[in-house]
Amino acid sequence: MPTLEFCNNRLKICIDLEHVKCSICLNVWHDVVTVAPCLHNFCNGCFSEWLRRCQERNSSVICPQCRAVIQFVGKNHFLQNIVEDILQAYSSLKRSMEEVAHLNSYASIQSNLMINSGRKRTRTNLMLDEDTESAELPCPQCGSGYGGFRCSQNTVHLQCQICGGMMPSRAGINVPQHCMGCNRAFCCAYWRAQGVTRTDSYPICNSASLKPVSERSISRIPHLAHEKNRHEQDITERCIRQMGRTLQDVISEWIGRFNRREIDRTRLGLNHADMINATTNICNECYDKLVSFLLYWFRVAMPKHYLPEDVAKREDCWYGYACRTQHHNEDHACKRNHVCRPSRGAH
Repeated sequence: MPTLEFCNNRLKICIDLEHVKCSICLNVWHDVVTVAPCLHNFCNGCFSEWLRRCQERNSSVICPQCRAVIQFVGKNHFLQNIVEDILQAYSSLKRSMEEVAHLNSYASIQSNLMINSGRKRTRTNLMLDEDTESAELPCPQCGSGYGGFRCSQNTVHLQCQICGGMMPSRAGINVPQHCMGCNRAFCCAYWRAQGVTRTDSYPICNSASLKPVSERSISRIPHLAHEKNRHEQDITERCIRQMGRTLQDVISEWIGRFNRREIDRTRLGLNHADMINATTNICNECYDKLVSFLLYWFRVAMPKHYLPEDVAKREDCWYGYACRTQHHNEDHACKRNHVCRPSRGAH
């Protein structure tokens, strides 16, 4: 493969600071959310409180800035990255830790929300077909009550990441609607708790899409493991066999260690990493990330005599798991150990 070249140049742009401020709190955005169709931006906490008050009044949700009726709200990660760069350059604009904590306590928007405009729609218009847009997918509780709940005209809906189906956003119930690792919405657990089954009109994702960590099983090493280095993945698989163990056995042991907080969670690439434990509901992708993270620590802690002789003689790569060369140079990926901490570079 040709050598990859990486460009470190950064694009410089000029922004009026007044254009990156929330029109509710009049401060620079924090955890930016964007509303549609007007595309105005607000702090997550500010707009979440605005949304809550609109729902309490049982009124249409309108934009605080232009008064347009809002149909959608979601996080804007692109603008959030810009805000973080601005705050790094102008530290005087940063809020105090107390202000941030207070704002975060109000923030309720974790994934994309579909907001009814208050206009009633007929069942015919809600039927699922090939031309139906995702925003028009039906919710079973909009037409009739299940589990003692029925949607109103102003009920905010979540769209499932897997099937595209809709479910009401209900923060006050003890049923998971989001993956703790990525904040994306999944409908399977909610509809199962409501006693709703999948039909042609109402899509529901597979029950395995969102499950507690302790209820999951695994039989293969995820492709994300060891930074996608297939040589290191093969070595880990050989070592597990050499020990006379199974992958499931190893992961169960290390989930126990993870639960007891015996592992540094710094490199765990999941949201709310400090809150995740064996009972946490996460999606399939986040479980693969967790397993990959645990396999790194399994290899680091493994006694050297379990390594094949040719593998044990390898020298550590200077850049360890952060090495970029391992992704495009097969010889380097094989000849150096990359399951180790970087000894060079800013990591």
